[in-house]
Formats: sequence, structure tokens, C-alpha cells
Amino acid sequence: MGNIVAIVGRPNVGKSTFFNRLTESRDAIIHETAGVTRDRHYGKSNWNGKEFSLVDTGGYILGSEDEFEGEIRKQVALAIEEADVIIFMVDVKEGLTSMDEDVADMLRRTEKKVLLVANKADNTQRANDHLEFYSLGLGEIYSISSINGAGTGDLLDELVKDFEIEVEQEADIDGLPKIAVVGRPNVGKSSMINALIGRDRNIVTDVSGTTRDSLDTRYNLFGFDFKIVDTAGIRKKSKVSEDIEFYSVMRSIRSIESADVCILMLDASQGIESQDLNLFSLIQRNNKGVVIVVNKWDLVEKDTNTSKEFEQRIKERIAPFTDVPIIFTSVINKQRIFRVLESAKKVYESRSIRITTSQLNETVLPIVKDENPPPAYKGKYIKIKYVMQLKTAYPQFVFYCNLPQYIRDPYKRYVENRMREIYDFNGVPITIYFRAK
Repeated sequence: MGNIVAIVGRPNVGKSTFFNRLTESRDAIIHETAGVTRDRHYGKSNWNGKEFSLVDTGGYILGSEDEFEGEIRKQVALAIEEADVIIFMVDVKEGLTSMDEDVADMLRRTEKKVLLVANKADNTQRANDHLEFYSLGLGEIYSISSINGAGTGDLLDELVKDFEIEVEQEADIDGLPKIAVVGRPNVGKSSMINALIGRDRNIVTDVSGTTRDSLDTRYNLFGFDFKIVDTAGIRKKSKVSEDIEFYSVMRSIRSIESADVCILMLDASQGIESQDLNLFSLIQRNNKGVVIVVNKWDLVEKDTNTSKEFEQRIKERIAPFTDVPIIFTSVINKQRIFRVLESAKKVYESRSIRITTSQLNETVLPIVKDENPPPAYKGKYIKIKYVMQLKTAYPQFVFYCNLPQYIRDPYKRYVENRMREIYDFNGVPITIYFRAK
């Protein structure tokens, strides 16, 4: 199981900037206005060969200082419960505040690993400004600059010190593929599973976030045999007032990391939203198979082109990885739910495919060697010798050539698209490397 790292702290201390640096993305919006981060942002990061999932908790709501304080308190409580390591970020530029002290008071009571990070130490004049934060009683302080990266190396060394380098398992311990049902709260995840297995295995209510704990259900009907995982589970109604979106994110991350194929459920009445894109990106970065299910299709007014237009909008949002099965369902009417299983099974089989080196060189090598070789770069011609598949749990291919450093991303995408035309990798992220030979 992977490791989850949550970044907590009051608004405008630089959490999103730090998140973007570690994930090498610009997923989190950055602005001087406090509370800009309203959606949860989560992604993968890697340090010294050790991968971990990163959650940017953000300020979440706009409003008074009291509202901020209550929201932050809620997020810290959930981070303490769900994360493996907590990064508590403070701002050396503005100094210690009462809100920092409140967060520290909560963190002192947890047995989870907490790293106190003093951000915005952007120059030598601020080198010692972090000293006042020792009064929080959280031990060593890591003074960094999220903007220029100063000090982040030592912080990350400590962060991953106890993480293990994980080797992805081929399948579940009993040999069954694992299918995870993921999505935002109240899109119909539990209803989908209940419809498939024909009984109320999971509680379903109209209240978002009814499901809390991940539940594995064995499915063995009509030639399908696998474990299906609802990314939540039974949840007490008294707890519904908590920040279920954040809780859902934490649990979804764990389910994605342990699955072979993910069924990403969308709400047809709302379309594909930023949190859906976050989940899709996380599935892709974890190299899991994916099937997109647009649920509640019965609630949408339709004409002859509605589904095609809806599918096109989804593909525009998830580009460039658009080779994904998209299925429109109505779980309540049991419409096309078995087609979802058929697609998930097909994606699992495609993800597990093993192509021999001789077959690859017969089918793919002529394309990159003769039909459309890599363009010359600075007068130098790139010659690809042969291609082979790596022995990993998901499709990875290595093209050996004389000058791999001159292969550009557009050509890599071209090669991937041609391979998808030859072999059926629908719903399967594939990785292509160019190495020297």
C-alpha cells in the first residue's frame, strides 16, 4: 500500500506552491488571496525511488477568519486520521499566528509523523526567522522556499526515510483481479455495486459521503470473477457533517493504488468536474486501467447526438490520454451495468498483455524505422535498433536507439498512438522509453 502525505496549515502559507513543485505540475492554483484552493488537489511524487501520494488540503472556503479556522481544524483532524505523514506548513514571512498554534495543538496529540516546515525562507535575511516556531513544540523545523526549491532536499530525505520502495503486485493474493469503483461523493458508487451483486452489500442514501471504509466484495457471476472495491463503506449518519470530500479523496487514493482497474464514475447531471479530473490523473499516474462510467444518464434530456457530444467533452478534458472506454449508465434502472463489467474485464486483460520481443519487432519496428522514423535533430539522425516489453505489472516498452536524448515528446505520443492502433490498449496507460544501445 502506498503512502499518503497531507499538507496542512493556515491559508496562504505556500502549500499549493509546494504541492506543484513536488508533483511537477501546475494543478493547484496559486494566488496571494487566502482561500483560493477550494478543490482538493492530489498527485504522485517520487524521491530517491520512493513514491508517495500528496494531498494539498488548501483553504477550501472564502469567508471570515472564523470560517477559515473551523475549516482548517476539520481538515487537520481528517489528515491526522487518514494520512501516513503530515507536513505542517507555516510562513516565516508573516511569523507565528494564533491559527498556527491551534493547528500545532492538534498535531502534538497524534502519533503520526509530523514535519514542521517553515516556508518562504527565500533569502539569507530570513535564514533565522524560523526560530520562533520552535515554541510550537513539534521538534525540528525544515526551513524551505517553495518558490525556488531551497531546503526541500533535506525535507524530502526525512519525509521518505521510513517509506519502502514498493514493487507492484501482479494481482490480489488470491489471484483475482481487483476492480476499484471511484468517484466524487453521491455519484452512485455503492448503488452500482449493489445492482451488480443483487443485494444491499453497501449502504446507500441520498446523503453525500454515506460510504466511508473500503469494502472488498467477491463477484463471481456470468463468467466474471474478481474483487470489486467500493472506495468507501458504511458511515454513521452522525458523521455526515464532516468534510466528506476530503475524506473521500484519502480513501480513494488508497483504493486506486491497490487496484488493477478503476471504474471512474461521473454524475451525468453535473458533467466532468475538477475532482473527476484529479482522480483520472491519479489513476493514470498510478498506471491503472480505467473505465469511465457516466451514471444517472436517465436524468439527462437527450437527442440523437447527446451521448456523442458528452463523450467528446469528456475526451477534451482528459486529453491527451483519450483512449478510454466511456459508458453511459443508469444504475437505478440497471441500464448497461454489465457492459461496465465487460469493459473492466477487457481493460484488465489488455493491461496484463505480454507481447514477445519478436512480435514487437515485426509489427512496431517497421513503423519507427522505415515508415516514419524520428526527425533529425541538429543534423543528427536517430536510428532505432529494436523494441522490447519490460516485465512489469503494466505495459512498458523500451525502444533502443543511438541518440535517445534527441527523441521529443510529440514523437513519443506518435509511437504510443500507433501502438494503440496495433494492440488493444483501450483504457490502459502505457509507458514508452527510449534508451541508448
